[in-house]
Amino acid sequence: MAKKEPEKWLKMEIAAPAELMDALGNFLTETGAQGVFQETLEPQVAGDFPAATDIETIQAYFPQDLRAEKRILAVLKYLDSLKEIFPAGKNLSLKTEDITDPDWGEQWKKYFKPIRVSSNIIVKPTWERYSPSSRDIVIEIDPGMAFGTGQHASTRMCLQAIEDIIMKDRSIKSWKVLDVGCGTGILGITAAKLGAEDVIGVDIDKKAVEIARENAAINHVDECVKILNRDVTSINEPRNLIIANLTAKLLLELRRHLTQLLVEDGYMIISGIIEQDTSSIEENFSTAAFTRSKVITEKEWVCYVLKKTAASA
Repeated sequence: MAKKEPEKWLKMEIAAPAELMDALGNFLTETGAQGVFQETLEPQVAGDFPAATDIETIQAYFPQDLRAEKRILAVLKYLDSLKEIFPAGKNLSLKTEDITDPDWGEQWKKYFKPIRVSSNIIVKPTWERYSPSSRDIVIEIDPGMAFGTGQHASTRMCLQAIEDIIMKDRSIKSWKVLDVGCGTGILGITAAKLGAEDVIGVDIDKKAVEIARENAAINHVDECVKILNRDVTSINEPRNLIIANLTAKLLLELRRHLTQLLVEDGYMIISGIIEQDTSSIEENFSTAAFTRSKVITEKEWVCYVLKKTAASA
């Protein structure tokens, strides 16, 4: 058997004030980062940094391919724009490094710890111990290189919304769920553990699909959670709960198709939206098709819970 060629990656490390971390993480992910990790830098001498401008680092890993140089230029341009907008932006700095075959599992283990995302839901990595209470619903995740660990605000808000909808709306006897861009499968798996009997997760990333299938098996919901390596536009099965934790741009592109898939009185959770994109999202999703059931916010991130009205059927 031929020896597998080691994978080559471009690592970007940005030091920045804490208040810019969410914006940087979102931009790096949209630019194609396959893994984004964040940590706080301890001051070298006590009192080096005032509390309001604590410096943190964010590391992003990109495939080392023909687009690497363009990605660096795009990030530099974005950093320049942040420096102009934010007074604290003068502290931004970027370092790049070419690396070969990083140990992704070990990278994730440093940053991924058990987290309570709602009154009932705990998300924990498979390698961490946790003693649940009687009411805890524990979601075990081995993220590999896929997005979705509950550590990010957009994922946490989706988990809170899923729990709220499934636990409170008893009028729907059988939940048929679609998780768009499923990543690790965390959202669809959570829906299943809350009682959904028919869950479809779709992702165009083959590796993410493999990881999501493994996580469904780890959580013992693989019989009711089907993970597909497909574009969501190829899905035509009606759903009464659609979860799309994407970007504003993708949500706008998929709005028509997702609206058609959602049945009357069904729910749509859309997340991955930053505050500056809320006006375009609200303009496009505030149609006769939907009533706004709930809006969840965390820092600069926004999640909408929409319900399809009878008039749109």
